[in-house]
Amino acid sequence: MKAGVSLLAVGHATSLLLAISFILCVTFDLLFPDYAMYQAWQALIPGFEWLSWKSFIIGLIEVWAYGWYFALIWVPIYNFVLHKEERH
Repeated sequence: MKAGVSLLAVGHATSLLLAISFILCVTFDLLFPDYAMYQAWQALIPGFEWLSWKSFIIGLIEVWAYGWYFALIWVPIYNFVLHKEERH
């Protein structure tokens, strides 16, 4: 019987992926303002404004929370389906 996927591992990995992506996107917008994508972040992250340290930290916190939201939904579903498959 397989153990399933670790909630902690998926939560931290997904949150880190989103945080790194957020940092890269903000950096891209600062380097290439003609191609800025910050409007998408403003739509997805409540409280995010372009650009202050406060809104940058808010953005990091919220994308980290989105990663955990994904993990809290996906991991139990995946583990349930995995264990259901093993019974057949």
